[in-house]
Amino acid sequence: MNKIINKKQFSENVFRIDIEAPMIAKSRKAGHFVIVRVDENGERIPLTIAGSDIEKGTITLVVQKIGVSSTKLCALNVGDYVADVVGPLGKATHIEKFGTVVCACGGVGTAPMLPIAEAMKKAGNKVIAVLAARTKDLVILEDEVRKVSDEVIIMTDDGSYGTKGLVTNGVESIINREKVDLCVTIGPAIMMKFVSLLTAKYNVPTVASLNTIMVDGTGMCGACRVSVGGETKFVCVDGPEFDAHKVNFDEMMSRMGAYREQEQAAFAKYKESING
Repeated sequence: MNKIINKKQFSENVFRIDIEAPMIAKSRKAGHFVIVRVDENGERIPLTIAGSDIEKGTITLVVQKIGVSSTKLCALNVGDYVADVVGPLGKATHIEKFGTVVCACGGVGTAPMLPIAEAMKKAGNKVIAVLAARTKDLVILEDEVRKVSDEVIIMTDDGSYGTKGLVTNGVESIINREKVDLCVTIGPAIMMKFVSLLTAKYNVPTVASLNTIMVDGTGMCGACRVSVGGETKFVCVDGPEFDAHKVNFDEMMSRMGAYREQEQAAFAKYKESING
């Protein structure tokens, strides 16, 4: 059982949750994730660690209400417990001094990008962050990202904040003005696909953090498999980060929708149960 120590609401469906997990807090690195089970009968959901406090023994997760499990997690309050938290899992981000690093993230992808940007900055890189969202209300962790970046560019679909346009518009504007040595992208699969297509055109090395369906998180079930450079990889143990120019995003997106009908039915049933 892991206790919720702090909770903050970013928007209607996005929450920051600090969970007591002292061993994970001590050992986690940028890029690591955990698998959370809200209750004993719940499914296992992967969530990237957005930060940790070693003294308090907590890790920070940013959760978006999408299905039953994420909605249940967001409904918990300070003092409540989740059944278990397993981690840190996956391979940590490869950090070194590359030069100029562009961190391109969309929506809640800003949360897992934060520790990566911080680590890249500490390694001596120039860090330029591009935060993209549909509207101003969905831009999260801006102040925290600014603290670890040399520059932050905000892009919104509707132009309600920052510059109107997509994340790719922001990334391309940087590439057109200066040499970019590495791009890291985290967000919806379709967003990462188009960031990858853009950076491939300019020959900018790019890393994508993939967010596939997972079950056990140890490479045994195969649910998270993706094709990278024509080879089968498991996101949970080989990733979550891969060379974006080698990822078959279309296949990945197709697999991510495999259980959409079951997920929708489960969510409808859950809403019925809470509404009486």
